Amino acid sequence: MRIGDLAQRAGTTTRALRYYESRGLLTAGRDGNGYRDYGEDDLRVLRQIQVLQGLGFELEDTRPFVECLQAGHPTGDACPASLDAYRRKLAELDRCIADLQHVRDSLQRQLGRAEAESGTTAIPAPLCELSSFGGPAASVPTQQEN
Repeated sequence: MRIGDLAQRAGTTTRALRYYESRGLLTAGRDGNGYRDYGEDDLRVLRQIQVLQGLGFELEDTRPFVECLQAGHPTGDACPASLDAYRRKLAELDRCIADLQHVRDSLQRQLGRAEAESGTTAIPAPLCELSSFGGPAASVPTQQEN
């Protein structure tokens, strides 16, 4: 298939495909007139990249998964290098979560101090978007419901 067809099927742009090719993540064949020619395997590679980027992977971090697919494995995470990439990403996320928890704890202490000094303890409506999906925050009664 041509570059425009692949871009359309993958929901991306031809510019992105050329960029992936320049980074060595996608390899186009050439047909008789010199046009790029892609196959279903290239679509699988693109979808793998898109899934990983949706999970927060940088483009370069998708390389082990792409190489795994290009080596003929049925999935991009069937190779040891891909598993290592997953582990690195999880460790990165764990560090971010710990950092955010530290910031949250500090903010909670600041709020407690400020409330104690001012003598107020207002309870605002939850701002978390999970509350709109019926999660734990959605079951908290509001001032009007009391």
